[in-house]
Amino acid sequence: MAITPCLWFESAAEEAARFYTSLIPGSEILQVRRQGGNSGPAVTVSFTLDGRDFLGLNGGSAQPVSDAVSFMIPCADQAEVDRYWDALTDGGEPGRCGWLKDRWGMSWQVVPTRLPELLGSPDPEASGRVMARMLTMSKLDIAALEDAASG
Repeated sequence: MAITPCLWFESAAEEAARFYTSLIPGSEILQVRRQGGNSGPAVTVSFTLDGRDFLGLNGGSAQPVSDAVSFMIPCADQAEVDRYWDALTDGGEPGRCGWLKDRWGMSWQVVPTRLPELLGSPDPEASGRVMARMLTMSKLDIAALEDAASG
């Protein structure tokens, strides 16, 4: 059995799924079910992101998107952070500490894989400086976080 998250959209499930699958490697649209057969608007879109199954549902405006659920993208380097950040904030809204909302209101965390290492430092002063520096950022800057760690 596989559990599949269902993402509720007002009417842009297909557009969002196409954008997400073009952005994230190892992703694809699996099926688009349309109202009235092949000619109508999409009702559901089955897709994978990095090999994980998702369903996009065009359910109307009855259920707004919530920040209570977000998607985290671990990034190997600053170029990857920049690429995802720039693509997802285009038409969206930057947040704090690596969080953002995309143009459909979905929440994402664009996080360098180096961050947990820096925050988990055995030196509590270094990890405290990293946390304090991160709290001032919108998009995370690896070099600035490493500078904070080293004092």
